[in-house]
Order: sequence, then C-alpha cells, then structure tokens
Amino acid sequence: MTRVVLGLGCDRGAAPETLQTAVEEALALAGLSGDAVAGLATIDRKNDEDAILQLAARHGWPLRFYTAEELARVPVPNPSETVRRYMGTPAVAEAAALLAARGGIGDLLLEKHKYRGADGKNATVSIARLNDE
Repeated sequence: MTRVVLGLGCDRGAAPETLQTAVEEALALAGLSGDAVAGLATIDRKNDEDAILQLAARHGWPLRFYTAEELARVPVPNPSETVRRYMGTPAVAEAAALLAARGGIGDLLLEKHKYRGADGKNATVSIARLNDE
C-alpha cells in the first residue's frame, strides 16, 4: 500500500471541520483512504493551531513541524508570494509534505488542494508519497 504524508496549511482559527473536510477531499482526489496516511506536517508557526492538533489527535497521525527556513529550501511547483509574505516561505503544505516524506517534486501525489470551509476559513492539503528507504 502507498504510504503518504499530508502537508497542511490553514487560516488562523480555522474550524477542525474545515481542515477535516479538506483532508477528506484531498485523499479522495488522490484515490487514497485515511489508512494510507503515515503522518502530517506543517510550519512550526502552526504548532498551536487547534484544527491541526485535533486532526492529528483524532486519527493518531504523527505531526511534524518545520521552520520557514527549512520549508523555503524545498523546491515546489506552486510557490506563493502571499504565503512568503505572511509565513516567510513560498510554500507550506507542499514543502512540508515533501520534507516529511523525504521526497522530491515527483513524489507529490496531490500538489495543493484548497478548501474554503463554512467558517469562511481556508485550508490547504498536499500529499506526498513516503520514501521509506
């Protein structure tokens, strides 16, 4: 079975349901189930983000945090100047997924799935194939 890492990003204060729905949609788009998820990854500035912490706890998925500097070194297909302005790195979800999966751009199974929840907040999910070797 393919094992994957989910890279996550979300607006501050996003509802847990918004992130959960974004993850469900992303997995469906990639043809995967939650059983394939080996872990989650995001920027260290989100280490107190309730929606992310709840998602990891609810599913028992390990959660890794990376600094903006670490994320900025990862080549990604969809860099964003807006993300760079606010987070100090051109990508969070894609870069975090690739770092945690120990992969390259070719390992991205889903580049950047964006979802806007009923709470009006945005969540982004990227999926990278885990390289165990």
